[in-house]
Amino acid sequence: MPVNPKRRKVSPKVVRSSEGSEPPRPPNRYMSVIAQDPSVRKGRNILMAKISVPAEDLRDGPMGYRVQVVDFDATTRIFHGAHSLPESYEQEPASWREGRPSIVSNLRFHSQNTYALVMKTLARFEFALGRRIGWSFDTHQLKVAPHGMADANAFYAPEVEGLVFGYFSGASGNRVYTCLSHDIIVHEVTHALLDALRERYMDPSTPDQGAFHEGFADVVALLSVFSLPEVVEHLLMLGKHVGRAVPAVTRVNVMPAALRESALFGLAEEMGSELEGIRGEPLRASAKLEPSKEHKETPEFQEPHRRGELFVAAVLHGFIEAWSARILSSGTANQKQFPLKRVAEEGALIADTLATMWIRAIDYMPPVHLQFGDALSAALTADLEVRPDDSRFELRRHMLESFNAFGFAPASKRKDPAGTWTPPPQGLKYDRVRFDSMRSDKDEVFRFIWDNRDLLELRDGAFTQVLSVRPSVRTGIDGFMVRETVAEYYQVARLTPDELVAVGVRAPAGYLRALERAANVGAKNAETDDEDSSPGHLAAENVANGDGEDSRANATPLYGGGVLIFDEYGRVKYWVYNDVFGSQQRRRLEYLWKEGILQLDKRGTKLRQTRLSAIHRLRALNANTSSLEKW
Repeated sequence: MPVNPKRRKVSPKVVRSSEGSEPPRPPNRYMSVIAQDPSVRKGRNILMAKISVPAEDLRDGPMGYRVQVVDFDATTRIFHGAHSLPESYEQEPASWREGRPSIVSNLRFHSQNTYALVMKTLARFEFALGRRIGWSFDTHQLKVAPHGMADANAFYAPEVEGLVFGYFSGASGNRVYTCLSHDIIVHEVTHALLDALRERYMDPSTPDQGAFHEGFADVVALLSVFSLPEVVEHLLMLGKHVGRAVPAVTRVNVMPAALRESALFGLAEEMGSELEGIRGEPLRASAKLEPSKEHKETPEFQEPHRRGELFVAAVLHGFIEAWSARILSSGTANQKQFPLKRVAEEGALIADTLATMWIRAIDYMPPVHLQFGDALSAALTADLEVRPDDSRFELRRHMLESFNAFGFAPASKRKDPAGTWTPPPQGLKYDRVRFDSMRSDKDEVFRFIWDNRDLLELRDGAFTQVLSVRPSVRTGIDGFMVRETVAEYYQVARLTPDELVAVGVRAPAGYLRALERAANVGAKNAETDDEDSSPGHLAAENVANGDGEDSRANATPLYGGGVLIFDEYGRVKYWVYNDVFGSQQRRRLEYLWKEGILQLDKRGTKLRQTRLSAIHRLRALNANTSSLEKW
């Protein structure tokens, strides 16, 4: 067909596919936060940090897919509005990036500071564990109130699904905001995440379990601060350094004692004195605490809010030893000076690695009755699985030595690798379960536990429940993805005094007498005369009642359970377990009775529940309140 010369040329139509029409959005963004708290200054300005957080489409509040900031003051009943944050670091006001003192009274910046540190901590946990982490409640978003109350306190409150930060007038007369303190924010978020990962750790148990909630939150918070190179440089500059074009630190000032003084105690001193009303002096006490195996036996350190300081001290002393050893080994035998920037960067990297090590340890901890030795074995095992070559920092060796110096040995007696959990029992049966289902299905995991109830020491007469099944993805030593599944289950039984004797659990004599008196008050509702009190007969009743009320007036609650770590082939490689009828129950009951935590009435025994806000207040007051302890 001839071409018409008058026909206009038509440009070819560009077809844009719906996919790829826009460039991929970056997964992270940067935000300005206060590096420690407003009292830590660099010249006249507040020391700031530029941190990376997961990028998301924020609504005013700010509100994202995991965190909702609600700027409501419950004391004054004032809503400060839904704040709109800058869309990028470059769009932030210069006063935010530079840390001008005016940000202390800028409520919009308060919301950014709180939101960014909450999201940073969540991302740190998800990176370490290789999976998304839900909150302990059903909704997706954690509510955060940066100015929630006029009080010198801050706490995680699962009943309101969020974090509440207070404000108060300090000794100087100026208003102090807890939402501007880096370590306080991370501490509270860690409580929320630990509660999501180990829901039974909020239950009263031994002193160590209550202490771990506080101590672990302190450790993650303080290592989060130390993982910022700008903070570490600032702390080292407070001590002696060689004043030259390239600042340097002398050899004597990278020795453990000097680093403990300049870094640990330096940070404690720099923390605003007005915030001591909420922090107490946990870091200051831990920095000063000389290692001794006798601390843990003294009455002072039987209180959970004080005992947690021993856990903090053990971790931070190990951190200082590892940091010093790394710097000293990186130079020549007689090197007298080390570049300040290098010393700070190594310290920040070790702090970040150590924080990841302890977060990963949660998967390897028993679901109930945690002891510090269990936590140590869990950390050693989790770190070995992901980071088998520890020659650079030798963190596992330093943790073992530091905890031993404070009198805490790993729960596992394994010698090689030292302190790590032992392999599971031989002969586990896998032929009636499907591992694809066990990656996410609690019923399938329960089937596996049921098929292996003898080897896994499930006790007849105790109610058994699978609490969680969490798949995770980690990077193996060969660079390929290693898939694991962590299944957590527990057992609960409520036994009469005769049944306690039958299963070999000794209860305190004073408690048994009080229990008998309480049972007599409710004699009309007591068990029938022909009831079989053998442990086997209790299975139906305990299953029916679960963890709720017991119809028998003189029943005592016992808890136990375990964690199963399945490898990528569906085989158990670790099993961590506490026997519901084990010997530790005697020590637990003695402690709970002595501390007044076992509560008796005509319906039986209850445990006074944990209130983190009360624990924080007790710690801040440094109160000796053993009979009033809320764990």
